Amino acid sequence: MKKIEAVIKPFKLDEVREALSEVNISGLTVTEVKGFGRQKGHTELYRGAEYVVDFLPKIKLEVVVSDEMLETAVDAIVKAAHTGKIGDGKIFISNIEQVIRIRTGELNETAL
Repeated sequence: MKKIEAVIKPFKLDEVREALSEVNISGLTVTEVKGFGRQKGHTELYRGAEYVVDFLPKIKLEVVVSDEMLETAVDAIVKAAHTGKIGDGKIFISNIEQVIRIRTGELNETAL
């Protein structure tokens, strides 16, 4: 099993959720986060004063999938989150050793 963590632009959340749903991936955790990458923030003008926005608002998605569904899920996220502009985000993939559904006690693949 693999855990996919994707950091995306906030306005792309619904598109990514729908894309994952279309490939039969359910179960998603969403967190509002702030950060920066290579662009290191940007400057904005507010009431005539210029100021630097160091941390940009982002959305972090977390989803755990079977090894067989990994490529399908990543492709769906990439296609839905892509704008072609700086700051589209990143995807991190890590191994998951065990999953337990608290309510039923189911383990691993059946707990997904």
